[in-house]
Amino acid sequence: MTNKELQNIYFGAYFFEETEDGWLRSYQYSKEQIAYFKSGFDFWYDRCMATTAKTLEFSSDATEVSFEYKFVWLGSQDSFELAIDGLISDIRYVKDIPEEGKLTFALPAGKKDVIIYLPADATVAIRNFEANGKCTPAKKGAKVLWLGDSITQGYGPLRSALTYVSVANRILNYDIINQGIGGYVYDKKSLMKMEGYMPDKIIVALGTNQFWMDTMAPVEEYYETLTGIYGTEIPILCISPIWRGDRPAEELTKFERFCGEVKRIAGAYKNVTVIDGFRLVPHLPEYYRDNLHPNELGAEVYGRNLADLIKEIGF
Repeated sequence: MTNKELQNIYFGAYFFEETEDGWLRSYQYSKEQIAYFKSGFDFWYDRCMATTAKTLEFSSDATEVSFEYKFVWLGSQDSFELAIDGLISDIRYVKDIPEEGKLTFALPAGKKDVIIYLPADATVAIRNFEANGKCTPAKKGAKVLWLGDSITQGYGPLRSALTYVSVANRILNYDIINQGIGGYVYDKKSLMKMEGYMPDKIIVALGTNQFWMDTMAPVEEYYETLTGIYGTEIPILCISPIWRGDRPAEELTKFERFCGEVKRIAGAYKNVTVIDGFRLVPHLPEYYRDNLHPNELGAEVYGRNLADLIKEIGF
């Protein structure tokens, strides 16, 4: 495939760029948003261009597909993963492969639905996608803009197909742009009109990084700005912060109060539905990598519970 053809099966990007030597790079933020992150904090800037929640998705009768890859930036080491008809069938861990190379995946005979997950906490360029059969782009559902922090970006499971967003979206089949960034907060300045893009729905999962604040103004201003850009008719889902057990008891009490305020503020908007994050992941360290970020088990439970609740409330 040419890079232009490759874009037809490449999901999760707002726009693409091709380098002089033929690498295809994808971006989930606008250039103006990227410039804003660059002016602020390198930690956020690096992660705003990661391939988080980006996938190659298609139906095919091919028995082999391959592509060249190159790491532009690498955060935590997770994985490339292959799913066949919804079942993970191959995992290539970043720690086990060179920073530049070629990946080849064997596929079973017959027609099947294929998803290739790109690493969540890294920036990967790809080129020269090849298949020994026809690849038809996947048919996706509603366009969803997903906003969040490191948990939404996908840190914790160290498996790109096992982030809670990936787990939920194998069930929901949204056409998503994931704007989760490690360490991020309710920041109205990061919200900008993305020319040519209008989501059908928006999901917001923020707050765990700023519960220590003495004011709720950033949360209030965030929802005011978000609805100012996208209007009050587009459905918005607010997921209040999930449980965390990494702080002293007195701080966690403050955290719980903060979560309550997030739900109150978001719930005041007629187009915002609130889900209590404390309902999504068990409050046990066995479900967390560090008592903050869900591990493989925690992210799987989170994603499935979220998908079930979304269906239940009809979001």
